[in-house]
Amino acid sequence: TQESTKVSSSLSLSLDPGQPATSSSMSIARSVGLAVIRTAKIHAPTGARAASTFSVDLTGKTAFVAGVADSRGYGWAIAKNLAEAGCKVLVGTWPVVLGPFVKQLESAEGFGVDQIMGNGQKFTIDKVYPLDLGFTNESEVTPKVLQSKYYAGLSGFDIRSVANKVKAEHGNIDFLVHSVANGPEVSKPLLQVSRQGYLAASSASAYSLIGLVQEFGPLMNKGGGVISISYVASTQVIPGYGGGMSSAKAQLESDTRTLAFEVGREYGVRVNTISAGPLKSRAASAIGKGVDGAKGYIDLSIDYMKANAPLSQDLEADDVGKTALALLSPMGRCITGETIFVDNGMHAMGVAVDSASFAPYPLYQNIQKKQREKA
Repeated sequence: TQESTKVSSSLSLSLDPGQPATSSSMSIARSVGLAVIRTAKIHAPTGARAASTFSVDLTGKTAFVAGVADSRGYGWAIAKNLAEAGCKVLVGTWPVVLGPFVKQLESAEGFGVDQIMGNGQKFTIDKVYPLDLGFTNESEVTPKVLQSKYYAGLSGFDIRSVANKVKAEHGNIDFLVHSVANGPEVSKPLLQVSRQGYLAASSASAYSLIGLVQEFGPLMNKGGGVISISYVASTQVIPGYGGGMSSAKAQLESDTRTLAFEVGREYGVRVNTISAGPLKSRAASAIGKGVDGAKGYIDLSIDYMKANAPLSQDLEADDVGKTALALLSPMGRCITGETIFVDNGMHAMGVAVDSASFAPYPLYQNIQKKQREKA
């Protein structure tokens, strides 16, 4: 064909620039060219998105995102990016914050500009399910929980029940997102944390991923993907991020690798986690509040990142959202069992460049001078 002639001609010139193209080299080039064309057709995006070589079209795909409660967090950003790519989005929200979230979502103003996608359209969620990741099945739900005002009138909010509802109402899914972390004693160092507080952090922040995969795994189509959100405290000491949360994140990353093997072999699904930098989300803002108007823990963490990371810039929730989109899409088809850092490179640093201990050293003085000039 005309396409193969053009490709084979260009390829034949690259086989050996110093020699004329022979019939043998032309034959090889023509075969390679046809293979390239066939591959391009197989992996080319469809529909309106086909205009861009690198566009991601997830039309016809379905995602379940656990842990969306407002428009400020990573869960929202991931869900929004998936929706913009054409994916149907289902959400699981903790009953404690379900009421306010649904009320604003369904209001006339919604979440304002946060709900507008890059294409100018409004981000919509097909359905919001009450979901408490602390319970794998209904038998684990205690009478005390059922008597809580937040759970009044709710039923079937355990993982298994929600998975069954999703299966009945939407069929199989392609993507599963775990954007959940909770440690009731997060402000306490390990020397003070209780056994109950430590295990609660592990249950809500780490085992919950296992529970989700156990129940939603059988619903997932081959070639799909699972994403969770981790933090650098899994491998580095971050004073202030306590209550067993650092241990829970270490568990999450270890489980990601093991699940990548088990889920890959069982369902043909990829499992990765994103180690995200500090973001002033609703949950992060509760870690440690400032006194008398002073900055809180998360604000100081953001300042620290900008002062010491290789890339001195703000980290947006959308940065994580786009990374998750790439990993879940066909572009990430061979990536699994990985912890992907999206933190402006902060994880790579071994010494804080704004450390007072190094202040007298000329190199660090120069770094600080340049930082002040840019500011």
